[in-house]
Amino acid sequence: MRMQVNKKTIEKYLNKWQDILRLRDWDIVVKIVKKKWRKSGDIKIDLEDKKAVLLVNNKPKCDNLEELVVHELLHVKLYGMDQMIEDLLSIIYGKTSNKKKDFAYTQFMLLLESTVEDLTKGYLSAAKSKKSLSFGRLKNAIDKEIRNK
Repeated sequence: MRMQVNKKTIEKYLNKWQDILRLRDWDIVVKIVKKKWRKSGDIKIDLEDKKAVLLVNNKPKCDNLEELVVHELLHVKLYGMDQMIEDLLSIIYGKTSNKKKDFAYTQFMLLLESTVEDLTKGYLSAAKSKKSLSFGRLKNAIDKEIRNK
């Protein structure tokens, strides 16, 4: 059973981690996504204005909302590099999709996500977070595999 989300809890984590991650100069608002959505969370970023919208699934796949908030805020910290790499891939491989560009983009995204997840775990550990890490994505993959056997 997936947990329900409440906006005040997310905002509490957002305020805490904006300070820790030195993102206090950003205007970040929380929006709870109530329609069916495959993600637990996402963040939409306007780098020039230093504004962002933290999107959180009303029924997230993860079990640790603090982890979700930290993960998405780390995307804010890395967004400039993220966009630089995406622009570089377009310069090298062109603007339209092709096998080489798609391969490079997929590898970059896998590296970005694993780096953000490692940093998230490190920050939560350093902050002595007592909540266990979410295994939602891995748990879902294992549950699916077991059902198919």
